[in-house]
Amino acid sequence: MKKGRRWPWLLGGIGILVLYVWAFYYFFVGPTGFRWRALYGDAKYPAGYEIHGIDISHYQGTINWNRLRYSAMVDGCPIRFIIIKATEGSSRVDENFSDNFDNAREYGFIRGAYHFWSNKSSARDQAYYFLSKVHLEEGDLPPVLDIEHMPQGKSVEDFQMDVLTWLHIVEDKYHVKPIIYTYYKFKERYLSTSVFDGYPYWIAHYYVDKVEYKGKWKFWQHTDAGQLPGIKGNVDLNIYNGSYYDLMQLTIGGSDEMTTDE
Repeated sequence: MKKGRRWPWLLGGIGILVLYVWAFYYFFVGPTGFRWRALYGDAKYPAGYEIHGIDISHYQGTINWNRLRYSAMVDGCPIRFIIIKATEGSSRVDENFSDNFDNAREYGFIRGAYHFWSNKSSARDQAYYFLSKVHLEEGDLPPVLDIEHMPQGKSVEDFQMDVLTWLHIVEDKYHVKPIIYTYYKFKERYLSTSVFDGYPYWIAHYYVDKVEYKGKWKFWQHTDAGQLPGIKGNVDLNIYNGSYYDLMQLTIGGSDEMTTDE
Protein backbone atom coordinates (compact mmCIF):
# COMPACT_ATOMS: atom_id res chain seq x y z
CA MET A 1 0.00 0.00 0.00
CA LYS A 2 1.35 3.39 -0.96
CA LYS A 3 2.13 5.80 1.85
CA GLY A 4 -0.40 8.38 0.67
CA ARG A 5 -3.23 5.87 0.84
CA ARG A 6 -2.58 4.98 4.48
CA TRP A 7 -3.89 8.27 5.83
CA PRO A 8 -7.58 7.68 5.06
CA TRP A 9 -7.40 4.26 6.73
CA LEU A 10 -5.58 5.68 9.73
CA LEU A 11 -8.01 8.56 10.14
CA GLY A 12 -10.96 6.21 9.73
CA GLY A 13 -9.58 3.89 12.41
CA ILE A 14 -9.04 6.79 14.81
CA GLY A 15 -12.57 8.00 14.16
CA ILE A 16 -14.05 4.59 14.93
CA LEU A 17 -11.99 4.35 18.13
CA VAL A 18 -13.11 7.81 19.27
CA LEU A 19 -16.74 6.91 18.55
CA TYR A 20 -16.41 3.65 20.50
CA VAL A 21 -14.87 5.41 23.52
CA TRP A 22 -17.56 8.09 23.46
CA ALA A 23 -20.38 5.53 23.20
CA PHE A 24 -18.95 3.44 26.03
CA TYR A 25 -18.62 6.49 28.27
CA TYR A 26 -22.07 7.84 27.39
CA PHE A 27 -24.00 4.61 27.96
CA PHE A 28 -22.03 2.91 30.73
CA VAL A 29 -19.75 5.35 32.57
CA GLY A 30 -21.05 8.90 32.36
CA PRO A 31 -23.23 10.46 35.05
CA THR A 32 -26.40 9.86 33.05
CA GLY A 33 -25.44 6.35 31.94
CA PHE A 34 -27.72 3.58 33.15
CA ARG A 35 -25.09 1.10 34.31
CA TRP A 36 -22.72 3.40 36.14
CA ARG A 37 -19.98 1.57 38.02
CA ALA A 38 -18.28 3.37 40.87
CA LEU A 39 -15.51 5.06 38.92
CA TYR A 40 -16.21 8.31 40.73
CA GLY A 41 -15.58 7.05 44.25
CA ASP A 42 -18.02 6.11 46.99
CA ALA A 43 -21.75 6.20 46.36
CA LYS A 44 -23.36 9.49 47.29
CA TYR A 45 -26.83 9.80 48.79
CA PRO A 46 -29.52 12.14 47.45
CA ALA A 47 -30.31 14.94 49.86
CA GLY A 48 -33.74 15.41 51.40
CA TYR A 49 -34.89 11.78 51.57
CA GLU A 50 -35.28 9.66 54.69
CA ILE A 51 -36.89 6.44 53.45
CA HIS A 52 -34.14 4.21 52.08
CA GLY A 53 -34.18 0.70 50.67
CA ILE A 54 -32.30 -1.79 48.55
CA ASP A 55 -33.02 -4.31 45.82
CA ILE A 56 -31.33 -7.69 45.81
CA SER A 57 -30.95 -10.91 43.85
CA HIS A 58 -28.66 -13.94 43.89
CA TYR A 59 -25.81 -11.60 42.93
CA GLN A 60 -25.65 -10.49 46.56
CA GLY A 61 -25.02 -14.09 47.63
CA THR A 62 -25.86 -15.18 51.16
CA ILE A 63 -26.94 -12.18 53.22
CA ASN A 64 -26.30 -11.78 56.92
CA TRP A 65 -29.81 -10.62 57.74
CA ASN A 66 -29.09 -9.91 61.38
CA ARG A 67 -26.34 -7.43 60.48
CA LEU A 68 -28.45 -5.92 57.71
CA ARG A 69 -31.37 -5.40 60.09
CA TYR A 70 -29.51 -3.95 63.04
CA SER A 71 -26.34 -2.37 61.59
CA ALA A 72 -27.14 -1.19 58.05
CA MET A 73 -27.72 2.55 57.72
CA VAL A 74 -27.86 4.83 54.69
CA ASP A 75 -26.94 8.43 55.44
CA GLY A 76 -27.93 7.89 59.06
CA CYS A 77 -31.29 6.28 58.23
CA PRO A 78 -32.26 2.60 58.54
CA ILE A 79 -33.15 0.38 55.61
CA ARG A 80 -36.94 0.34 55.39
CA PHE A 81 -37.75 -1.71 52.28
CA ILE A 82 -36.20 -4.48 50.21
CA ILE A 83 -37.30 -5.38 46.69
CA ILE A 84 -36.25 -8.88 45.65
CA LYS A 85 -35.75 -10.40 42.21
CA ALA A 86 -38.24 -13.20 41.74
CA THR A 87 -38.54 -14.28 38.12
CA GLU A 88 -37.21 -13.64 34.64
CA GLY A 89 -38.96 -14.45 31.40
CA SER A 90 -41.31 -17.42 31.56
CA SER A 91 -39.03 -20.09 33.02
CA ARG A 92 -36.41 -18.64 35.37
CA VAL A 93 -36.76 -18.00 39.08
CA ASP A 94 -33.94 -16.35 41.03
CA GLU A 95 -32.16 -19.05 43.00
CA ASN A 96 -32.16 -16.98 46.21
CA PHE A 97 -35.67 -15.60 45.90
CA SER A 98 -37.43 -17.86 48.38
CA ASP A 99 -34.85 -17.36 51.15
CA ASN A 100 -34.57 -13.62 50.52
CA PHE A 101 -38.33 -13.13 50.39
CA ASP A 102 -38.95 -15.01 53.63
CA ASN A 103 -36.07 -13.37 55.49
CA ALA A 104 -37.05 -9.87 54.44
CA ARG A 105 -40.38 -10.22 56.24
CA GLU A 106 -38.94 -12.14 59.19
CA TYR A 107 -36.45 -9.36 59.86
CA GLY A 108 -39.04 -6.62 59.71
CA PHE A 109 -38.49 -5.04 56.29
CA ILE A 110 -41.23 -3.95 53.92
CA ARG A 111 -40.65 -6.36 51.06
CA GLY A 112 -41.45 -6.48 47.38
CA ALA A 113 -40.79 -8.79 44.43
CA TYR A 114 -39.90 -7.96 40.86
CA HIS A 115 -40.07 -9.70 37.51
CA PHE A 116 -37.33 -9.08 34.95
CA TRP A 117 -38.89 -8.67 31.51
CA SER A 118 -37.61 -10.83 28.65
CA ASN A 119 -38.20 -10.18 24.98
CA LYS A 120 -37.99 -13.94 24.32
CA SER A 121 -41.29 -14.83 25.99
CA SER A 122 -44.84 -13.59 25.58
CA ALA A 123 -46.19 -11.08 28.06
CA ARG A 124 -48.98 -13.45 29.04
CA ASP A 125 -46.60 -16.36 29.75
CA GLN A 126 -44.34 -14.11 31.79
CA ALA A 127 -47.21 -12.72 33.86
CA TYR A 128 -48.62 -16.13 34.74
CA TYR A 129 -45.16 -17.48 35.51
CA PHE A 130 -44.55 -14.60 37.91
CA LEU A 131 -47.90 -15.23 39.60
CA SER A 132 -47.12 -18.94 39.95
CA LYS A 133 -43.86 -18.25 41.79
CA VAL A 134 -44.68 -15.14 43.82
CA HIS A 135 -47.34 -14.98 46.52
CA LEU A 136 -47.54 -11.46 47.90
CA GLU A 137 -49.36 -10.73 51.15
CA GLU A 138 -50.86 -7.71 52.85
CA GLY A 139 -48.08 -5.33 53.85
CA ASP A 140 -45.96 -6.22 50.82
CA LEU A 141 -45.22 -3.71 48.09
CA PRO A 142 -47.16 -4.06 44.82
CA PRO A 143 -45.61 -6.40 42.24
CA VAL A 144 -42.84 -4.85 40.16
CA LEU A 145 -42.11 -5.15 36.44
CA ASP A 146 -38.45 -4.49 35.61
CA ILE A 147 -38.29 -3.53 31.96
CA GLU A 148 -35.09 -2.29 30.33
CA HIS A 149 -34.94 -3.50 26.73
CA MET A 150 -36.99 -2.75 23.64
CA PRO A 151 -37.38 -5.81 21.36
CA GLN A 152 -36.02 -5.59 17.84
CA GLY A 153 -38.41 -5.74 14.95
CA LYS A 154 -41.46 -4.67 16.96
CA SER A 155 -43.24 -1.35 16.88
CA VAL A 156 -43.38 0.81 19.99
CA GLU A 157 -47.18 0.50 19.99
CA ASP A 158 -47.06 -3.31 19.97
CA PHE A 159 -44.39 -3.29 22.65
CA GLN A 160 -46.55 -1.05 24.83
CA MET A 161 -49.49 -3.42 24.37
CA ASP A 162 -47.31 -6.31 25.56
CA VAL A 163 -46.29 -4.36 28.66
CA LEU A 164 -49.91 -3.52 29.38
CA THR A 165 -50.85 -7.19 29.03
CA TRP A 166 -48.43 -8.13 31.82
CA LEU A 167 -49.56 -5.25 33.99
CA HIS A 168 -53.27 -6.00 33.58
CA ILE A 169 -52.93 -9.72 34.33
CA VAL A 170 -50.94 -9.09 37.49
CA GLU A 171 -53.19 -6.21 38.54
CA ASP A 172 -56.25 -8.45 38.22
CA LYS A 173 -54.64 -10.85 40.68
CA TYR A 174 -53.64 -8.40 43.39
CA HIS A 175 -56.05 -5.50 42.72
CA VAL A 176 -53.21 -2.98 42.92
CA LYS A 177 -51.34 -1.29 40.11
CA PRO A 178 -47.89 -2.85 39.66
CA ILE A 179 -44.79 -0.71 39.93
CA ILE A 180 -42.83 -0.14 36.72
CA TYR A 181 -39.04 -0.13 37.04
CA THR A 182 -36.98 1.33 34.23
CA TYR A 183 -34.34 3.94 33.57
CA TYR A 184 -35.48 7.42 32.77
CA LYS A 185 -34.40 7.53 29.11
CA PHE A 186 -36.23 4.27 28.40
CA LYS A 187 -39.34 5.64 30.07
CA GLU A 188 -39.26 8.79 27.97
CA ARG A 189 -38.65 6.95 24.70
CA TYR A 190 -40.96 3.95 24.97
CA LEU A 191 -43.44 4.34 27.83
CA SER A 192 -44.42 8.00 27.70
CA THR A 193 -48.07 7.56 26.87
CA SER A 194 -51.07 8.35 29.04
CA VAL A 195 -51.99 4.67 29.50
CA PHE A 196 -49.03 4.30 31.86
CA ASP A 197 -49.67 7.45 33.87
CA GLY A 198 -51.54 5.68 36.65
CA TYR A 199 -48.72 3.28 37.49
CA PRO A 200 -46.13 3.97 40.20
CA TYR A 201 -42.64 4.44 38.77
CA TRP A 202 -39.30 3.25 40.05
CA ILE A 203 -36.67 5.18 38.09
CA ALA A 204 -33.03 4.16 37.75
CA HIS A 205 -30.68 7.11 37.34
CA TYR A 206 -27.16 7.00 38.76
CA TYR A 207 -24.68 9.60 39.91
CA VAL A 208 -26.93 12.60 39.63
CA ASP A 209 -28.23 14.99 42.30
CA LYS A 210 -31.81 14.56 41.16
CA VAL A 211 -33.83 12.43 38.78
CA GLU A 212 -33.97 14.03 35.35
CA TYR A 213 -37.27 12.33 34.57
CA LYS A 214 -39.92 15.06 34.82
CA GLY A 215 -42.96 12.91 35.60
CA LYS A 216 -44.19 11.50 38.89
CA TRP A 217 -42.17 8.74 40.51
CA LYS A 218 -42.24 6.74 43.73
CA PHE A 219 -38.79 5.14 43.92
CA TRP A 220 -35.35 6.20 42.71
CA GLN A 221 -32.50 3.73 42.30
CA HIS A 222 -29.65 6.19 42.64
CA THR A 223 -26.60 3.88 42.65
CA ASP A 224 -25.61 0.26 42.07
CA ALA A 225 -22.43 0.66 44.13
CA GLY A 226 -23.77 0.78 47.67
CA GLN A 227 -21.98 -0.93 50.56
CA LEU A 228 -23.88 -2.21 53.60
CA PRO A 229 -23.15 -4.44 56.60
CA GLY A 230 -24.41 -7.95 55.97
CA ILE A 231 -23.95 -7.83 52.19
CA LYS A 232 -20.70 -8.71 50.43
CA GLY A 233 -19.91 -6.54 47.44
CA ASN A 234 -22.09 -3.86 45.93
CA VAL A 235 -25.83 -3.47 46.27
CA ASP A 236 -28.36 -1.13 44.63
CA LEU A 237 -29.53 1.72 46.87
CA ASN A 238 -32.96 3.30 46.52
CA ILE A 239 -35.03 6.02 48.10
CA TYR A 240 -38.79 6.39 48.40
CA ASN A 241 -40.28 9.72 47.36
CA GLY A 242 -42.48 10.31 50.38
CA SER A 243 -42.94 9.56 54.06
CA TYR A 244 -42.97 6.20 55.81
CA TYR A 245 -46.73 6.65 56.19
CA ASP A 246 -47.05 7.09 52.42
CA LEU A 247 -44.93 3.98 51.82
CA MET A 248 -47.19 1.93 54.08
CA GLN A 249 -50.24 3.19 52.19
CA LEU A 250 -48.67 2.01 48.94
CA THR A 251 -48.44 -1.58 50.21
CA ILE A 252 -51.06 -4.20 49.46
CA GLY A 253 -53.97 -3.54 51.79
CA GLY A 254 -52.27 -0.43 53.10
CA SER A 255 -54.83 2.10 51.94
CA ASP A 256 -57.73 0.01 53.23
CA GLU A 257 -56.08 -0.34 56.62
CA MET A 258 -55.41 3.38 56.85
CA THR A 259 -58.99 4.19 55.97
CA THR A 260 -60.35 1.75 58.53
CA ASP A 261 -58.14 3.15 61.28
CA GLU A 262 -59.34 6.64 60.60
